[in-house]
Amino acid sequence: MTTSKVESSERFHDENSVQKGIGLWPLTGYFLKLGTVGFGGPVALVGFMHRDLVEQRHWITEDTYKLSLALAQIMPGPLAAQVAIAIGYFEGGILGATLAGLAFVLPSFLMVVGISLVYVAYGGLWWMQALFYAIGATVIAIIAIAAYKLARSTNKRDPLLWGIFVVLTVVTVWAQAELAEFFILAGMVVLLIRAWPGWKRGLLVGLGGVALGSAIWLLEAWLRQAGTAADSGDVLTQILVFFTKAGAFVFGSGLAIIPFLQQGVVQQFGWLNEHQFLDAVAVAMITPGPVVITVAFIGFLVAGLAGSIMASIGIFLPVYLFTIVPAPWFKRHRDNPQLKAFVDGATAAATGAITGAVIVLGARAIIDLPTAVIGLVSLAVLWRFKISEPVLVTISGLVGLILWPLVRMG
Repeated sequence: MTTSKVESSERFHDENSVQKGIGLWPLTGYFLKLGTVGFGGPVALVGFMHRDLVEQRHWITEDTYKLSLALAQIMPGPLAAQVAIAIGYFEGGILGATLAGLAFVLPSFLMVVGISLVYVAYGGLWWMQALFYAIGATVIAIIAIAAYKLARSTNKRDPLLWGIFVVLTVVTVWAQAELAEFFILAGMVVLLIRAWPGWKRGLLVGLGGVALGSAIWLLEAWLRQAGTAADSGDVLTQILVFFTKAGAFVFGSGLAIIPFLQQGVVQQFGWLNEHQFLDAVAVAMITPGPVVITVAFIGFLVAGLAGSIMASIGIFLPVYLFTIVPAPWFKRHRDNPQLKAFVDGATAAATGAITGAVIVLGARAIIDLPTAVIGLVSLAVLWRFKISEPVLVTISGLVGLILWPLVRMG
């Protein structure tokens, strides 16, 4: 057998690993577990996927992971959920995408609904602030370790990719947000340097990149100014329309949705007051799974279980569609040298943006000496010992319950 036939055979096996290897249900089971115990927000979760599925279990290839991450970064949608759906699609088609998405989201949805019931019954959760006081610092340590490992494994020793990494780290910290346009620009830079297609195709690729970046910018601008559901409409319809719009707005990370939600939920509709909204954000941070699951809490406070369901459908429906619609093209052209180069650049940009997000979130979570100590201790424990993240988060939460009353008294 020739070398090219061997490579073709290996590639075929990689692309069909679900059918010939692990099977679709183990992959679904993995995302069910990750949605149940995966703390740390989108940055940590995508790092866990790489560690577990690529490095440790060898269930998917590095190329499939990078393709999934690149697709998630340049399309609207909260990062972790979209990477999970993309991996499910590349490994098992639409059924795989559907099962992976549902498995990843369902556990945290049920947890948030349970917390919502307690919150409504007892008129607030003071202990939520106590938990997040310490857990927030530990989460930063978890994210930092995940970001470091992800950057090291994807950028390797490539100076161009590390250069993009540094630029995107600085841009993310400066803008306090992850800018999808820069992911496209980074991909275009690597494509033109590493896989120059000639002047004619190069010009077309460049124009295509400009068009895509402009479309994203216009979409963001339109969504910021778009009208809400009719004020006279049913509240469940309002919830569905608003959160569907919010799901289409999020670029790069579910964390980017928080300011958008605050403006709509608190200022525009008046569904929640400022304190309730901060509690909703805290719920998202102390529960595993995707950060945007906070919408289930908001929906519950507005319209009970039906509101929670409508808000969740609204936020995740665009995520699902924005993944499975372009995914076939990505899969069909995965061996194209220009697409490979673009994916390398976009992935390097993603690792930089993730690292920038660590710095931004760290500045918000580490607010005094006790939280700084908790963060450093958590970082040292994760670096030195193979302790599972849920165990560390649980210990941190207990520490928060002890420290919070003392800090408030001080």
